[in-house]
Amino acid sequence: MVTASVIDRQSTLAAMRPVAVVFVAAVVLGTASAAAATERFVGTVSAVGPADLRFSYRSGCPVGPAQLRLVRVSYRGFDGRVHLGSLVVSSRVTRDVVSVFRRLYKARFPIRRMTPVSAYRGSDDASMAADNTSAFNCRRAVGSASGRWSQHAYGTAIDVNPVENPYILGNRVLPPAGRRYVDRTRLRGGMALEGGALVKAFASVGWKWGGRWTSPDYQHFSVSGR
Repeated sequence: MVTASVIDRQSTLAAMRPVAVVFVAAVVLGTASAAAATERFVGTVSAVGPADLRFSYRSGCPVGPAQLRLVRVSYRGFDGRVHLGSLVVSSRVTRDVVSVFRRLYKARFPIRRMTPVSAYRGSDDASMAADNTSAFNCRRAVGSASGRWSQHAYGTAIDVNPVENPYILGNRVLPPAGRRYVDRTRLRGGMALEGGALVKAFASVGWKWGGRWTSPDYQHFSVSGR
């Protein structure tokens, strides 16, 4: 015999089912929204701090701290995850830089790491060996007979994925770990290639690529083309 209390419990459960469905749907939608938020590109510009320039700036550099900015951008790592990187650049090119890395983020172009070269005590060799994407560094141009300032000393050049995109200077490969990427016909992630996502992203803001030089510097992009 079915009692009234059993009927009441069944009615209550039936009434709760739509509420449970709505709750589950809300949780799913909320999770999806949170995931979408974390996937959203971030690009910010701020003043540089002492830590950003501790080892990369010194008296006598062609530009001073007041002419530099810290740009933070989202990028996709080789691990497939989203990261937030930092670049010190000239205040004149911040809009270009954000635009370039927004395009690379959308194209899902992988970047190993991105931190100011001061984290490597201003050593370009150490930064390249770590496959670090970097910009400002008050140093002379590598391979320059005249000892002229590098475009990095002005904050108007960026090196991207140095291991995957080495500088080939005669018999030298910089960094040495980039030797396995000298053959540019073997296509691998993170490489700068003619017509590829990286080269096109910089070309979209008028920057020039060192990969077209007689001694190709595949990692190097600059405003001036030097």
